[in-house]
Amino acid sequence: MATHVKRAFKYRFYPTDAQTAELSRTFGCVRKVYNMALAARTEAWARQQRVNYNQTSAMLTAWKKTEELAYLNEVSSVPLQQALRHLQTAFANFFAKRAKYPRLKSKRKSRASAEYTSSAFRFRDGRLHLAKMAEPLDIVWSRRLPHGATPTTVTVSRDGAGRWYVSLLCEDPSVKPLATADTAVGIDVGLDHLLTLSTGEKIANPRHERCDRERLARAQRELSRKARGEGANRRKARHRVAKIHARITDRRRDALHKLATRLVRENQTLVIEDLTVRTMVKNRSLARAISDAAWAEFRSMLEYKADWYGREVIAVDRFFPSSKLCSACGRLAEAMPLNVRTWTCGSCGTTHDRDVNAAQNLLAAGLAVSVCGAGVRPQRRTPGGQSATKQKTPRREP
Repeated sequence: MATHVKRAFKYRFYPTDAQTAELSRTFGCVRKVYNMALAARTEAWARQQRVNYNQTSAMLTAWKKTEELAYLNEVSSVPLQQALRHLQTAFANFFAKRAKYPRLKSKRKSRASAEYTSSAFRFRDGRLHLAKMAEPLDIVWSRRLPHGATPTTVTVSRDGAGRWYVSLLCEDPSVKPLATADTAVGIDVGLDHLLTLSTGEKIANPRHERCDRERLARAQRELSRKARGEGANRRKARHRVAKIHARITDRRRDALHKLATRLVRENQTLVIEDLTVRTMVKNRSLARAISDAAWAEFRSMLEYKADWYGREVIAVDRFFPSSKLCSACGRLAEAMPLNVRTWTCGSCGTTHDRDVNAAQNLLAAGLAVSVCGAGVRPQRRTPGGQSATKQKTPRREP
């Protein structure tokens, strides 16, 4: 349970022409420094040498003194140093086998952002001044910051649709553990219904991407007809496609936030299944629907919100036969194809809804593990590990 919760409060802002030019230069310099430092570390790695953050920081000082890279002095030095710190974190994750080898940042595909620490911005009376800028940012304060909160880090970003955002990281004293509840719920994710709870409640799948699929296809066809290059017409068509994608993403994230918050507030223990979404999307027939459901994003929200409010999230092993196991008598069915949505146990005669039965089995397995004190850390965080629920359920003879 987190005692001091740091939250990022994200707001949209509208920069002036001068601020747009300055931030665009900063994004380009951040990307350039990151790529050059990555190339230097990769060359050193090929020579079986390691380069750390301090050495890349010294390289940055030397690069600024060259005539070719003198333009790096025109932007604030803090975002450039932060880019080197982010690269150091990426390598730390790589060496710890938590991530793949760092990749170069692309001008078109990578996120355009710059991070400022407290020495490079001034926040006073609701006005945010960034280094190298004469005027404060025109921020739309859609919600208030916590009373007395002081931002420690400011991140400025621009999405593919051309929208500008500023994210303020600060401690939120209003986030406190909720009163202990005596409720627990098993959660089974799906496509027909986004979530099925062990209580029998089924939450509909909004299918945000499907709702805008026709508009998106039309915009993409228009984009494909434009001549390749940097023409204005192609840039406008690409912007229209990006706006539709942004609309889909915003609606999906908003729905998942509300759903995760509701479940965390209502239940003390939440049991989910440890699914390998990265592997599941390789199924071409279901990849689009699985990506639209955003199971991994929902799980991430559920975990950090539970940590904020003193709740417990238990991940049951992905090999646990939750769908084939009778929640009434424990008999394991021979097979359970995806098209079978209702089935009757051959032992006790109980008729089950496939998803509700799976959610009830997940809840029972999660509570058993919680009582026994065994660990069920998600396999995606412990490669090769096995959870306490990975076991074959003995078949009971009818």
